[in-house]
Amino acid sequence: MENVLRPLIVLGGSVVLTLFVGWVVDVVLRRADARHHETPLWGLLRRCRPPLMVVLLAALLRGAYDQTNLKIVEDHEAGIGQVLSLVLIAATAWLIVRVVATVLEASYARYASQQSRDAARVRRVRTQVTLIMRIVTAVVGVVAVAAMLMTFPNMQAIGKSMLASAGIIGIVAGVAAQSTLGNLFAGFQIAFGDMVRIGDTVVVDGEWGVVEEVTLTFLAVRTWDERRITMPVSYFTSKPFENWSRGGAQMTGTVFLQLDHHAPVAAMREKLREILAATPSWDGRDWSLAVTDTTPNTIEVRVVVTAKDADDIWTVRCAVREQLIGWLCEKHPYALPKVSTAEAVPLPGGQWPTRASSNGRAPRPEELGTNNADIRTDDDAPPPGADRQRAAAASQDGSVPNTGRG
Repeated sequence: MENVLRPLIVLGGSVVLTLFVGWVVDVVLRRADARHHETPLWGLLRRCRPPLMVVLLAALLRGAYDQTNLKIVEDHEAGIGQVLSLVLIAATAWLIVRVVATVLEASYARYASQQSRDAARVRRVRTQVTLIMRIVTAVVGVVAVAAMLMTFPNMQAIGKSMLASAGIIGIVAGVAAQSTLGNLFAGFQIAFGDMVRIGDTVVVDGEWGVVEEVTLTFLAVRTWDERRITMPVSYFTSKPFENWSRGGAQMTGTVFLQLDHHAPVAAMREKLREILAATPSWDGRDWSLAVTDTTPNTIEVRVVVTAKDADDIWTVRCAVREQLIGWLCEKHPYALPKVSTAEAVPLPGGQWPTRASSNGRAPRPEELGTNNADIRTDDDAPPPGADRQRAAAASQDGSVPNTGRG
């Protein structure tokens, strides 16, 4: 009977105690969250209960599994202890990462709520929090793996030999991973140098997009057509790029129109005022319409509009371009550009010159002289093959045909 109760007490007691502790922690966190509405920390900490329960259960079993007096446990005592130690280390690393992530997320949420009007600072803190979280995860993961390897007796000797040659290995690794280390330090520079932040509108290699993700080694930009451009972070520390969100997200855009010289510029200004007043994306800061250039056939009209960010400036420019052109087509069609042509002048005698002579080339001025009989129009042209027929007839009677080719 004792052989049955002892395993049940050890295993069942560990599970029951773990569940009880998890329930108590959940109740305490819920009450703390209800009392402190100004911070989401206590509510977010409830997500740490699963790793906490795994750590507690693994620790209880690791300390009491040899008290079960089971035959299978006695035969594999070292192996079971090794497995429980590995589970305990992994669960502890999981718990640490989850706690750090919860604290950072709660701090960012509280900061964002206080700085809701300053979007640039919020994006900067978000970028820093993201990179800090990735660094913590990487460090905890490396330490956890090292601790798990040190639990194996054979690995301890390997670890000591690796530590003895750490200097040579470090030099070799530094040379081999030069670009990786460069990207790593570039990631730190981006995160804390405030060069580019998550949510910034940038132009890189001629592509316009929004920074969607920043890691220690690469940066992802989401373009306007939903593509993702992945670039090494070292690009942003070694090459120039456009950051439209630096110094504020407000934008100024232009629309260029090529119109006729008779275009009603004053009426276009009044129409532009009406269009902008009916466009929600226009922020009302500034607008203008002016003639900026002229050519022998057209004038260049430039429209300047403003908006609160890059997305709205694109919408305003498209709306202005579309509605102004539509209004000109409907009300002032003469203002649209057109090709000027002159009337053709007949030759002396009332004849009209053809585009090309009978031999396929353009007629020379001397050929278009006063002898109108030499000028042949398209209506007077012989049918195809007429020259060949006359040549064949002439060959029969011995005469030379007049082909008109001299």
